[in-house]
Amino acid sequence: MSNEVIIEELNTLLRGTYMGIRSFEHYIQRVEDTQLKTIFQSMQQDVKQNAQKLAERIQNLGGVPADSEGFSGSMHSFMHNAMLPDDTSEIIEDALKGLDHYGVQYSEELVRGDLDPKSRQLAEEVIDTSRRQIDELRHYLQ
Repeated sequence: MSNEVIIEELNTLLRGTYMGIRSFEHYIQRVEDTQLKTIFQSMQQDVKQNAQKLAERIQNLGGVPADSEGFSGSMHSFMHNAMLPDDTSEIIEDALKGLDHYGVQYSEELVRGDLDPKSRQLAEEVIDTSRRQIDELRHYLQ
């Protein structure tokens, strides 16, 4: 497996991470509940740290890290913001769905088999962040 393949896989994960940062921004802007806003801000910071780690790993492999979610991610982000509900519980449900679908399931498929051990460990840490955030939001709903 070449560094070019690993770099492309990590860049795809990085672009998805930027989509997550943008989604949290939408939630932060929309939600009225100050406690939930603080939770979303904390989650966004975690995702930003993951983006930084991914970018550093890509650079260490000799690649150039993506600096945005890309065109298709940008279009998805625009549509997401336009269709986001105003109801707090629906916002949380939207966040849970996004974290589970993109942050866990899609990311797991993306990194299956094409990464060196160090990059795989980093990718797993990124995915685990989404898992923890899902648990935190589910706990908040109770």
